[in-house]
Parts: sequence; structure tokens; C-alpha cells
Amino acid sequence: MNYLFIDTSSSNVIVAIIKDTKIVSCFNNKIDNDLSVKIFSIIETVFEDSGITPSDIDTIFVVNGPGSFTGVRIGVTIAKTYAWSLNLKVVPISSLELMATTNFDGDYIVPMIDARRNFVYGGVYDRDLKAKHPDRYIDIDELKSLVPTNSVYVSYDELNIEHLKPKIDLIKIIKQHSNDEGVNPHQLNPNYLKKTEAEENLNKDKI
Repeated sequence: MNYLFIDTSSSNVIVAIIKDTKIVSCFNNKIDNDLSVKIFSIIETVFEDSGITPSDIDTIFVVNGPGSFTGVRIGVTIAKTYAWSLNLKVVPISSLELMATTNFDGDYIVPMIDARRNFVYGGVYDRDLKAKHPDRYIDIDELKSLVPTNSVYVSYDELNIEHLKPKIDLIKIIKQHSNDEGVNPHQLNPNYLKKTEAEENLNKDKI
């Protein structure tokens, strides 16, 4: 089985081709700007380096949030377009669950994404990627109150809490979801976990 994996939910962009349980080509680097321009050449290079063509892909995995609203939209749109044109299913992946694949010492791992104003997108996962507390938009102090002892925090962001930087295990996440039914590309949507700023401002105007 050949898989295309796409994560543009943060500045740390991942695009990879996985064959069965082996990563044959992978881009995993930070991109601070112009993602919408750079992403297509990244995907093209990953395919070229793999020796696999888009028509060889069996399933597309895409991170559909939470994270950067713009980044999530870019990844989801690309996945939907590829899946529709190739008649493939799409398997959505949580950015927090992906971060939870980081190897750690402890019983639980707490992936976090800075959502500003002391809020984060966060969840609590065990070593088998089972969510003890589901992904949510939450005040960081409230999240800490939910975290069991012997837990490790992980985040790409600079947060006022000791944490690891994520070291993503793509094979682990693929194995976790390789049997997922997936969704029709037209049914794939971003999972922001909160309203966009434009939506929040619109609601304020209606009050």
C-alpha cells in the first residue's frame, strides 16, 4: 500500500510518501511564510524522490486540525483535490494525536498548540494514542488540572510550561489509522475546535 501524508497545520510542514511500513520520501521542515506557494513544489519533490506517482497512491492521510486556520485549509484543500481526482479515500488525522506519537518517558503525553491569550489546543493521550481527554480549545491552566501525574507535555510553540519538541513517528500514526474507513473528499472538513476570528467578530456584531 502506498500512502500520501500531508500536514500543513503548523509552520512545521510534513509531506511524506509511505510504502507499507517504510517512509520512502519525506519533507519535514519549518516554513514560516508563503506556504501556499511553496507547498506544491514540496509535494512534487517528495513524489519525484520516492519514485512513486500520484496514481500509485492508495490512501491519503491529512491533518485537518487543530492549528493554523490558513495552514489547515491549505492541507485539507490539497488532500480533497488529490482524492477527488484519483478517486481515493481520505483519512483525517488530528494534529494533536500526531504530536502524541513523540517518544516519551511517562504514562501520558499532552500535545499542545498555542491558541493565544493563555489558551491552547490540547489533549491527553496514552502510549497507544488513545485519548484520555479529547482534543479541545482550553485555558492552559484548566488543561494542566486535567493532566494525570507522570505526564509529559509536547509542543512546537514557546509556552510557559516545560515541554518536549515533537519528534513525529509517521509509521506509528499510519499503523494507528491504516484500517480507518476514511471519508469521501467532499465530506472532509477542517477541525478548528474554535470559531475563526472573522466568525467571532460576526457574532459580536449581532449582539
